[in-house]
Amino acid sequence: FYSEMVSRIELRLRDEGYWPIVISSHGSRELEVEATRTILSLKVSGALVAPLGLRSDQRTLEKLTQTIPIVYFDTYLEGDTPFVGNNNSQSVSTIVDYLCRSGDAPVYFDIPHVNHNSRERLNSYVVAMQRLGHEPVLIGNTYDYTWDFERVGYQQMGAMLARGGLPGKTLLCANDRLAFGVMAAAYAQGRKVGRKGDCDLRVAAHDDHPLSRYTCPALTTMAQDFAAMAGRSVETLLALLDEDDAAVAPKVSLDATLVMRQSA
Repeated sequence: FYSEMVSRIELRLRDEGYWPIVISSHGSRELEVEATRTILSLKVSGALVAPLGLRSDQRTLEKLTQTIPIVYFDTYLEGDTPFVGNNNSQSVSTIVDYLCRSGDAPVYFDIPHVNHNSRERLNSYVVAMQRLGHEPVLIGNTYDYTWDFERVGYQQMGAMLARGGLPGKTLLCANDRLAFGVMAAAYAQGRKVGRKGDCDLRVAAHDDHPLSRYTCPALTTMAQDFAAMAGRSVETLLALLDEDDAAVAPKVSLDATLVMRQSA
């Protein structure tokens, strides 16, 4: 997801006559602070930032927003900095609707809440289930801060299966990376994932990670519109750089698309 986003952003900025510089925090608070200070030292024109979220150094990023034009994408920090990201309410509601129409209502497998996307997706699941007349059912340890979602999914799914099973036959994972671990653990314990009658459970997720089409079975998911996200992020930043007092939308939420594959 991020590699595709960065590639599209870089090419678009080059077309506009800018020399883009890419710096990654690799999920580290210390590296995010270092990256922010590097940007400040380089005296760049502006920046597109996907902040860590919960572990971000708020004061360091606030200094950046006060110094140069900034646009957040994918996730944001509280404040009035423009943001472009996924419409989690629409995307989660869409996949919950699909899963309820096509089989058992989904149990939500949550992840550590590393940024606002985690909370929004959980809340959207609860609202969607209640709207459809189902009781929301949540599983997953959300308290241990980590970005290692595949490991979280594998270990927690394995432990639940070893204790006797799951509270339902359909799982909606908070993101695709969690689902990769969940599906691997199911396979390791002899459980068949898929939407056919001889399968033990269905698994669906969110994001349309590049590997999601190559899992076995291929993963049903919600595809974020990363092309539009990259384009709108660049357009918003360019509007801020033009300094012509043109109105800039404070928040752009982009709808996602249901991708139906064999896992659910």
